Amino acid sequence: MCLGIPARIVAISDTERFLAIAEIAGIRREVNITCVVEDDARVEDCVGIWVLVHVGFAMARIDETEAAATLAALDALGEAEAARAELAQGAT
Repeated sequence: MCLGIPARIVAISDTERFLAIAEIAGIRREVNITCVVEDDARVEDCVGIWVLVHVGFAMARIDETEAAATLAALDALGEAEAARAELAQGAT
């Protein structure tokens, strides 16, 4: 199953390579944000946004309400712990 995990972009690590630090449940991981940088925006403008992360890529922007609902659903399904463990493997 492919699973996108909600995460918040907390910092930009490399503007030229579109890399950012995403955080979920206290775990930080470097992710590629190429897919979520808007055409008329700077890479730095992504700090603070919520995204769905899959295999190291922020695939889509989501709002905070959707992020909370998704995390709650994952917790209810028992998937959150496995997802957090996957994020921790690449934690920075």
